[in-house]
Amino acid sequence: MSGCASALGRSAALATLVAMLCVGAAAQGNPPPPAVTVSPVATKQITETGDYVGRVAAIYKVDIVARISGFIEERHFNEGQNVKAGDLLFRIEPDTYKAAVDQQQANLAKAKATEANAAIQLERGKDLIHNQTISQATLDQRTADESSAQADVMQAQAALEQAKINLGYTEIRSPIDGRIGLANFAVGNLVDPSSGRLAIVVSQDPVYVTFQMSERDIIAYKHRLSASGDSTPHVAVHIKLPDGTTYAHPGRTDFLDVQVDPNTDTVVVRAIVPNPDGLLIPAGIVGVAVEREAPRSALVVPQSAVQLDQAGHYVMVVNDAKKVEIRRITTGVEQGRNVVVTDGLKEGELVVVEGILKVHPGQVVAATVAPSN
Repeated sequence: MSGCASALGRSAALATLVAMLCVGAAAQGNPPPPAVTVSPVATKQITETGDYVGRVAAIYKVDIVARISGFIEERHFNEGQNVKAGDLLFRIEPDTYKAAVDQQQANLAKAKATEANAAIQLERGKDLIHNQTISQATLDQRTADESSAQADVMQAQAALEQAKINLGYTEIRSPIDGRIGLANFAVGNLVDPSSGRLAIVVSQDPVYVTFQMSERDIIAYKHRLSASGDSTPHVAVHIKLPDGTTYAHPGRTDFLDVQVDPNTDTVVVRAIVPNPDGLLIPAGIVGVAVEREAPRSALVVPQSAVQLDQAGHYVMVVNDAKKVEIRRITTGVEQGRNVVVTDGLKEGELVVVEGILKVHPGQVVAATVAPSN
């Protein structure tokens, strides 16, 4: 009897456990469908580009040097500031050069007085020669004296002009608009033409961006130009800044080198780019995207939606029944955060961009449309 009672007790306990599990399952219910984020396939205007590495270069770069010898008396700029053409940068002590101008003005006045006297003596000699009061030799000498006096006046005038030029060199002004760098000499330093650069002024807007294209790309570009009949050989370029952002101001090519570099088998191309905000710094490295064709319409999807396996590229599509299906696609060029799709999708279809690893084909999902860029 005791064995039967024990068996009956175990059966009752097992039945109770089963009942509890059933109640728990009923209380839990079916799990909710996984949440994913989707983005509609869109048609956008895209432009195929070639990507290169470029270097920024100033259009104008001028070394500021002394053209005379003297002590720097004044400096009229802050290092790094923008300057305009004609702005005073340095002043060299002018006293010595002012004195030289005064001396040459005196020499010129003396030479003119001598010339005037020689002219008077010559005219008097011409009158006296008729009466044979003086000899022809004397008249010839007076003629030569006047010519010599005239030459002395010209020489004194030239010396005065040179003195004025040297005095002007005591004021060193910026020859261009741009930004001035560090000053290599302070007030009180003695400088002369052999002292080297006092400072440097670099133009800021616009700037050049140079990059190297392969000979193959150059030939392909010329073929496209010939086929299009476009009479303008220059193309638009877009700059990518070192922080990964796209520069707001597109540029345009303005020069193609006349020969291939034998060391790299590339051709130097130069573009001129606006730089109103000074974001492009001369000698800096930037990315360059060159337009290869005119803008055209194409289907695009976010790069985050595109997956790759041994069979190729695919995306996960959410259909009208909110079920996931796998779709094989053919991709084209990348356009920023998007990828061009040339086959496999239609405009408006929803592709999964977040939560791809949580779903599988045939599964029902709760889809949320991502905000448009």
